[in-house]
This record gives sequence, structure tokens and C-alpha cells, in this order.
Amino acid sequence: MKTDITRRSFLKQSSLVIAVTALSSPLRLFNASPVKAASELPFKPHAFLEIATDDTITVWVGQTNLGQGTHTGIPMVIADELDADWELIRVKPAPAGEPFKDPLWHAQFTGGSTSIRHRWDLLRTVGAAARQMLVEAAAEQWGISKKKCVTKDGKVMHPDGRSITYGQLTEAAGKRPVPENPPLKNPKDYRIIGTPRERMDIPDKVMGRTVYGMDFTLPDMCIAVVARGPGYGAIPESHDKNAAMAVKGVVAVIPLENRIAVCAKNSYAAIKGRDALNIKWSKGSLPDMDDAYLDRVYSEHLEKQGAAAKNEGDVKTALGKAATTLEQSYKINYISHAQVEPINCTASVEKEQCRIWAPTQGATTFQMVAAKLTGLPVEKVEVNILPAGGGFGLRGEASHVTDAVLLSKALKRPVKVIYTREDDFANDYFRPASQCRIKAGLDKDGRLVGWSHKVAAPSVWSRIAPQMVKNGVCPDAVSGIWDMPYSIPNQLVNYVMVNLPIPVGFWRSVGFSVNAFAVESFMDELAHAAGKDPVQFRLAHMEKGSRPYNILSLLAEKGGWNRPVPTGRARGVAVNACFGSFAAHMAEVSVNKKGMITVHKMVCAIDCGTAVYPDAIRAQAEGGVVMGLSVALHEKVRFENGGVKTANYDDYPVLTMSEVPEIDVHIAKSNLKPGGVGEPVLPSVAPAVANAIFKATGVRLKELPFQRELLIKG
Repeated sequence: MKTDITRRSFLKQSSLVIAVTALSSPLRLFNASPVKAASELPFKPHAFLEIATDDTITVWVGQTNLGQGTHTGIPMVIADELDADWELIRVKPAPAGEPFKDPLWHAQFTGGSTSIRHRWDLLRTVGAAARQMLVEAAAEQWGISKKKCVTKDGKVMHPDGRSITYGQLTEAAGKRPVPENPPLKNPKDYRIIGTPRERMDIPDKVMGRTVYGMDFTLPDMCIAVVARGPGYGAIPESHDKNAAMAVKGVVAVIPLENRIAVCAKNSYAAIKGRDALNIKWSKGSLPDMDDAYLDRVYSEHLEKQGAAAKNEGDVKTALGKAATTLEQSYKINYISHAQVEPINCTASVEKEQCRIWAPTQGATTFQMVAAKLTGLPVEKVEVNILPAGGGFGLRGEASHVTDAVLLSKALKRPVKVIYTREDDFANDYFRPASQCRIKAGLDKDGRLVGWSHKVAAPSVWSRIAPQMVKNGVCPDAVSGIWDMPYSIPNQLVNYVMVNLPIPVGFWRSVGFSVNAFAVESFMDELAHAAGKDPVQFRLAHMEKGSRPYNILSLLAEKGGWNRPVPTGRARGVAVNACFGSFAAHMAEVSVNKKGMITVHKMVCAIDCGTAVYPDAIRAQAEGGVVMGLSVALHEKVRFENGGVKTANYDDYPVLTMSEVPEIDVHIAKSNLKPGGVGEPVLPSVAPAVANAIFKATGVRLKELPFQRELLIKG
């Protein structure tokens, strides 16, 4: 097996980790005991793992705890290869550091369903290398061949029945060289991977011991809120500093380029001080921008030529010769991340170091931003990753760390920047809106002969990593289209970039969550036009025995696609492939005369390769259904006067518990490398529901969120 870095170079970086984990006392507040000094760690063969003399095994996890289960799943992989006693496993959050960077992306980032799939070989090697070192130490102590020793439940077993615990071997094992290519287990020998396990983080969360960013505090810390323009591009022309300073508890008012910060002893004073600023703002870059304006912009862009993202075969000729052609347009609105915990970041800039505490998905980004702002070397920027109350991609953004670092630098004391809920909505990096037009042709047998797809949408990559946009094509904007799981002989995909001041960013499953709705809705239309069963039509355009073919077949079987539907209900399906996995959904819905949609049941089937942590996979799939339904039924950001109109949950409804249907999850058996989970289980939810609604009502819904007024029977 090969990795981007050698195993030996990775496994030997313990000295670096020891240096960066010498954290200050506030780290103790969130699921972590005080870090032992290097001299007290007799066996720490690599950054992820340490074994103490009392037999406890600590796994350091560099991914943010977003509730996705990786703080249990990652230890499961290491523990299985180590043959550890699971009851002795402990987990601690690792700070930003070189050993914890993604081996493919070369950055410490939590997103893209990469936490396990990008580290699979590495994590297994970590456990296997430690196991081999422990076996060698025991064999040497007993004076026998290591081949005669076996491991089980944190012990090395002698052929005569004697055993010695890993803790008793730490000193001897720590003196041995780290093996570069330790033998890895056969999947049939897994004892922990693929089994039910209690989440490591749940007890502290239930008991209120987990400290989130909003809870975090430091001595002499200020709380800061930042006033930003009501319209994009607006700058403050005047403000009343004295009025803000007159508010009890306000410490300072600090202008920051196009915004003004108010720092105070507590959040109440900071917010009241900001209210007192009485800022006069400029008009901004697009003062007339509202929902109607945006509709016109997208419609106009859809008429432009665009750039060819994919051009295979001869689409024009194929469509001209088709027995049947269909054309349809789809519209997807901007949506917010709407995470439970608002954005926050605490920074303490000192003379020779900068310390940051934040629920961040982008630890490396935070390090780089803070280093640039302070002039300090990156290694002098300590980023401590706190648990997060949701993220979905937004916590990879760094605007709030910029504010926290600048304010701490100015005040020479720790500063925590917080967003109110209204700040969160007004200053989100939204999931991009999109409009598209699809035209496809069928032959006389009802098979697809050509597919033309034009998308008008903003580009996330053009802001974050412009080098990813090549020949005018943003790969995220066309994901799920140019790589759809179907075999179609002639395909043309055109992309038209929409440039607006509205900031856009990554949102759960990114472009797949947008484009799957259009692709899978249109596939259903084509099946109907061809007079084919929607499942069989899809299967006919997949390679038999392929992973998408098999997962759709599993869904149809487990969901009872061919079984009678309860009176008044209808079923719909959709499938998608992304992030190394394949998922499909079946929705069972009813619609009353007033257009009220009830989703009674959702069935999810997922092929994610080796199912490391089935409990977390089911939880992620259930969460994907809830989030997918919320987007389909409710969520939409509204704009007016050049900025965001949506202010809070009262005008941005999300799915309520009363609307959550029965959810049935099926995980395909596989020994392939793990794929993603959190991202793939969302995109096909909305189109499955839309297709079921068509079956129930005969009405095609072509916009997200659904336009329920179209379903009202007069």
C-alpha cells in the first residue's frame, strides 16, 4: 500500500505532536484530562496513539466533532488493528498540527466525508504498527518467536496461556523501531470495525460537560460583536462611538475596514453597544437586489452560451433523431447553513504566540490566517478545535477568526467574537442558488440517446481556490451532472457562471445536493414518457452489477417498491453517487386537497464500502433525510434592498419533529475501502419526494423548496 507520505515519516512525528499538545488549562473543559508530559508517555509511537502504563489507550482525533461520529469511528479503526480492549479506549481532540493533516489535501480540514475514507490505510497502519511493536517486546521478554504470540483485548498471549497487558509492555515497546509495513488484518478478522458501539462523546454531551465555542471562556476575556452592512458592499459612513461607549460594560469600539466591532465585558453589553452605534451605511453595490432581481439574473444567464463541462458524442444529432424529446427547467433557491450554534471564535494574541479556540472545520486555514495577521510563524499559532453545534461546511470559513485576532491584537487581551442568530443568517456563505435546463431524447424502445444540460450558478471554488476553475467550469457547480451514475451515449453539459455579491460556500454534499434534484426529477419524467417503471428505467441505464445498480436494487427490495401502496399514498425513488459512495432513497407520501405534503416513510440504502461504524452511518442517514426534507419543504433565503431579508428561524422555517417520517436505513455489505457517509445520504431525498408527489397528484414540482400552491385542488 502507498500513501502520499511514508508510514515511517508519519509514525515518527510524535515529538511534534507532543510540542503542540502542551495546551493551556482551558482544554480540560472539553472531554480531556490534562496532557501528560512527553517523559510520562512511555509508549507513543505516533501522533494518533498513546498507551499508558495503566493500560488505557488514548486516540488523538484531529477532526472537528460535529456530531458525525468520527470521534468514535476513527478510534474503532485503530483499536481493531491494535487488538485493543475497547473499554480502555479514550479519545481526545487534537489541536492543529502537521500529523493531523489530511494525507490527500495536506490540510487539517473536516468536511467532504473524508475523515475516515482519506485515512483508512493510515489509521489501520497506526494500529497495526503499535500491535507489532508490543508483540515484539513481549516475545523478547519471554524469549520466544513473535510468531508464537497472539493479541487479544489489550494483551499479548503466550502459547502456554500466560499473558501480559499492553500497559506492562509500554516501556519495552517504546524502545523498538516503528515498523514501516506492519501486517494488516483480513476483514474477516475484524472484531470492532462494523460492530455497534456507544458514541464516545455522548455521555459528556448528555451531562452538560461538553464545552462548545459559545461556552468557552478565558480570564480577562472580552466579548465582541461586529456591525456589518445591511446590504452587500455597504460601508459605514458615520457612527456614534460615544453612545456605544456609554453602555455599561462596553470596553472599546474598534472600526475594522468595512465593519465596526464593539467589545464588552459580556455579550449583553456588546449587543446593546452595537445597537447604540446608530451607523449610517452607504447604499452598497446592488441596492435594488431582491428576490425578483435574482430570478431575472439567473434566467438571463441561462440564455448564455456558457462553457462546456462535458461534451461526449453528438448530442445535437442524437436529439434530432430521437423518437421522443423532453425539455424541462428547474430552480433551486439559496439556502442557509442554519446551524444550531452560531459562529464564534476566541483568540489570544500574545507577543510570541497566538492561541485560538474555535469550533472550526478548517484548522489549517485558521492557522494561516492568524499567522498572516500577526506576523508570527505558523508553528506559533495554536488552534484548539472545540466541538461544534453543527457546521455543514460553514465552519470552514475564516471571517470570524480574522475579527477575533485583529481585536485581540488591538486590545492586548483575549477576545471572543460571537454572532447572534441574526448575524448568522445575514452573513452566511449560502449554498448557491441554481437554474438549469435539460433536454433529452428517447429512442423508440424508450432508451436515452442524448442528454443536454445547461446550468447557471455561482462558483464556490472561484473564491476559495480559483485554480480549481478550469476553462470557465466550476467542478462543484456541475457535480452530479457530468458524473451522474447513468450510461448515456451522447452528453453535453454547459456551465454559465453567475457572479453576484452574495457570498456562497460549501454546504452539505455541495453541488450534488443541488443537481441531484434536477437530474433525478428529470429521469422520472423520462421514465413516465417512455412508459417504464421508474426503477427499471434507471437500472436499464446502469451497468448491471455496478455499485449504483446494486444499491438501487437493494432499495427497491428493502423498500418494497413492488408491494401495494397504502390507500392515498404514492412512492418515488431517486439515486446518487458522490464522495466514494452510492445512495438511494424511496419516499412514501400523501397530499391532501389543501396541498399539504405528508412524508410517511423514507427508506435509505447506502453502499459506503466497509461500514466502519454502522450506528453512526444510520444516524447520518437519518440526519440526511431530515435535512433533505427540510430543504425540500421549507428552506429559502430571501433578499431585499441589496442584502439578506431572512433574519431568524421565524422566517426561515426548518423541519419540525412532527414532520419527521419513519426512516428505514439499509447498509450494503462490502469489504471495499470506506467511502463517505454524511454527504451521500442527502442529495436524493428531495427528488424522491418530488417523484412520489407526481405519482400521487400528477403535478411535477420543479423548484426547491416545493411550491405547495401548485398542489391545491380548486
